[in-house]
Order: sequence, then structure tokens, then C-alpha cells
Amino acid sequence: MVTLELTFLLLVVGLAVGILLALGQVYGGKGLVLLSSTYEQIFRSIPALVLLFLFFFGSSFVGLNISAFLSAVLALGFRSSAYQSQIFRGAIQSISQGQMIAARSLGMSKFQAIRHIILPQALRLSLPPWSNEYSSVVKDTSLAYAVGVIELVREGRYIIVRTFEPMIIYITIAVIYFILTYAGNRSLGYLEEKLKIPGFETKSRKE
Repeated sequence: MVTLELTFLLLVVGLAVGILLALGQVYGGKGLVLLSSTYEQIFRSIPALVLLFLFFFGSSFVGLNISAFLSAVLALGFRSSAYQSQIFRGAIQSISQGQMIAARSLGMSKFQAIRHIILPQALRLSLPPWSNEYSSVVKDTSLAYAVGVIELVREGRYIIVRTFEPMIIYITIAVIYFILTYAGNRSLGYLEEKLKIPGFETKSRKE
């Protein structure tokens, strides 16, 4: 259950922050573009394990007392947001600028055009690459073991100490991760098929 909770929270944090970063990079001014790009580069360049230690030990260093679980959510969630921002940025930029121009000519504000015209399409187009990010996030949850979160791998270690059967336990853990990844990707594939934009693939191939 902790692994599932971590996966859900990491995806939610990554989704919320990633969309904001993508919008900032595409539609923001120079300052916002620079800030968004710097954030994205930092969190994509630092290894996930190092980020975990920075958030876990760094919180007490600056006078904050946050749990290992919250440290994992923030560190890995922000890291996921950096990768997700590039998924959403690419999807947004794949939508014709003519749609924004048409929306503005009908009296919509820029915010309304993004909310009602651009984002609904971009999120649907993001599903195929987003499924890859889902797979990465599921596996990244195992790194929370390093800061003491009792997720799947650490629970497995506790069982190994009692049973002295490391191969059976690790194989079981691997099977559970496989099931989570496979089931999630199948579900996202079904969602992608249901929400695909008719004619968009044909138009993209012609272009």
C-alpha cells in the first residue's frame, strides 16, 4: 500500500507542477521561461537518490522536521515534474498556433484559450509518453527505501531477516513491480485509445 500511495502522490505532484512548468516554458515571458528551464534542468540532472538525501537531511539542516515519506514525495515528485514538463511542453507545441489565434479572435483571454482549447488536447496527446513516466515512477518508489520509508523493498528486507529466503522474496518483489507496471500501462493504453483525437495522427503524418 505504501508503494501505491507513493506512486499516486509522485504522479500527482509531477502532473501539477509539470503542467505549470510546461505552460511557463511555452507561454511565459523571458523570466518565467528561464526559471522554468532552470528548475527542469536541475531536477533532471541530479540523481534521484541524491535528491532524496538532499530533501531528507536538508530539511533538518534548515530547521524543518519532515518525515521520510514526505521527503520522498517531494524529492521524487519534483523530479518527475521536470520530466513530465517536457512531455507536456512537446504536446502543447504540437498543437497548431492557429487554434490560439482563433480562440483569441473569438474573444477568449489567453488563459481561457489555454484552459478550454489547448490543455484538453495537450493532455490527451501526452498519454503515450506519460505512460513511460508512470513506469519510471513506479520503479523510483523503491529508492524511498534508502531514507527509511517502509515500502515494498524494505518490507521485503524485513521478511528476509525472518525467513532467510532472499531469492523467493526478491522474485516476489520483482513480480509485484511487473504487475503494477504492466497493469498501469495497459490501463493508460486503454485510456489513450478512448481519448485519442480523431484524425490527429493522420494529420501529423502528412505534416
